[in-house]
Amino acid sequence: MSVDELSLKMRVYLAEIYRLADRDNSPDGFISTSALSELLDVTAPAVNRMVNRLKEPGLLEHQPYQGIRLTASGRVEALKQIRAHRIAECFLLQVMGIAWEDVYHEAARISGVLNETLIDRMATMAGQPTLCPHGEPIPAADGTLTTPADRLLASVSAGTKVHVSRLRTRDTDRLRYLDALGLLPGATLEILHVAPFNGPMQLKIGGEYRIIGHNLAELIRVQPDDPAAP
Repeated sequence: MSVDELSLKMRVYLAEIYRLADRDNSPDGFISTSALSELLDVTAPAVNRMVNRLKEPGLLEHQPYQGIRLTASGRVEALKQIRAHRIAECFLLQVMGIAWEDVYHEAARISGVLNETLIDRMATMAGQPTLCPHGEPIPAADGTLTTPADRLLASVSAGTKVHVSRLRTRDTDRLRYLDALGLLPGATLEILHVAPFNGPMQLKIGGEYRIIGHNLAELIRVQPDDPAAP
């Protein structure tokens, strides 16, 4: 099987494997098949069958006790699928007026049937975006991507000023809550206090004060305004 013969389902699996490794900040790219099964809400046998299909053309590798990870060619195909999805998100938001908290799931419905001509046209109509509505960078057409140098808000020390770079959740209710708090990509905030033992954080956003829990802070990636900040 060549990469040109990959089904939509196979491309979706590759994209989700990439997203899962990125979400969990896996240093070597390995993820567990159980985590993939949970993310996709499919059975473990179904995941194992797809893993075997993706190993055949050299898109995936499996190491006992480590899990699975994308090969170099698998990463390229995953990022091409993610490119289509993120451009579709921008098009749905900017051109169609779909609510930003809903565009991820709506884009998933259409991105698999988009060819390069449509993807390029949608990107043009959306203003040639470089980021999706949730702050994630859009891969290039050749399947390459520069990952931003950011980190979890939960790992930032008190007294640091940062800006939100991207969000790690696509859950509609959580996105609405983050929107209500003003914790959207591009927002500037100051960490005033961090309680010990994974306790809550006190933030200042503009002239407003917010207190958020550790779990919510783990859904937000930020870049310090001062790169040397702790």
